[in-house]
Amino acid sequence: MDLLANMRTFRRVVERDSFSKAAEDLGQSTAAVSKQVRQLEQRLGTLLLMRTTRRMSLTDAGRAYFNECCRLLDELEALERSMTQGSDQVSGRLRVNAPLSFSHKVLSPLLAKFMARYPQLNVELTLDDRLLDVVSEGFDVSLRIRAELADSSLIARRLGEVEQIICASPAYLQARGTPRTVADLHSHDCLAYRLADHPGHWHLEGPQGSTSVDVPARFSADNSLILGDMLLAGAGIGALPSFIAQPLLERGELVRILPDQQFAKRGIYALYPSNRHLQQKVRVFVEFLAEAMLTP
Repeated sequence: MDLLANMRTFRRVVERDSFSKAAEDLGQSTAAVSKQVRQLEQRLGTLLLMRTTRRMSLTDAGRAYFNECCRLLDELEALERSMTQGSDQVSGRLRVNAPLSFSHKVLSPLLAKFMARYPQLNVELTLDDRLLDVVSEGFDVSLRIRAELADSSLIARRLGEVEQIICASPAYLQARGTPRTVADLHSHDCLAYRLADHPGHWHLEGPQGSTSVDVPARFSADNSLILGDMLLAGAGIGALPSFIAQPLLERGELVRILPDQQFAKRGIYALYPSNRHLQQKVRVFVEFLAEAMLTP
């Protein structure tokens, strides 16, 4: 049994969602392709694909194996290319996980420049504000915005920082008044980010020291873009990351509240597995982002 050949065949079957189409691509018979997948399943001792007369689908084990299979084959291909084309050649597939709002406002303009710099590299971006398991989900690198990082086996590279800004619309403030102290927030409608470590509980630093307040969160969401839309609509007072809030403040669409009270700044981190050498595609991506975010 040729393990690498069977892995490539399994990958093509999943990508084409068809044994017959994969067979055409590989120049083999459908029976030969099916046999190679069965051999792979026998070697692993688990079912990778559920097959019926009408369709096929990945099992949970098959999905996990497919992600790792793609990563390993891409690494092997990149290694072979680096040996034949020189170490400056960056190619293969880079799987990135990042928060939706950050990707929309900050990352997407940078990705176009990054891909232009490395035309042989394919980027697969998955957007999710939740903390995903980098290793089990098969990501090469995950971008996270956190005040603190939990202990992990992952390597963390700090790329920059984000300020949380408390703000509201002029219309809301005209109707409800402007809070002058942290205690005044209790008489206002507040908006909370549901994926925060403590939704609805704000820990602030001001001239008189630290202050903690439980804000009456009438609305909460797991995405900062939605919170921004709600603030613009006059739904209340909330905290937005600076990459969303700053343009709105400059245009006068939102007004900063309690400017002398600040949240702890959150770091922008690139997280990647430490159980193998740092791949060149990950290294150049992280270095590119660090340079872009730290350069004024």
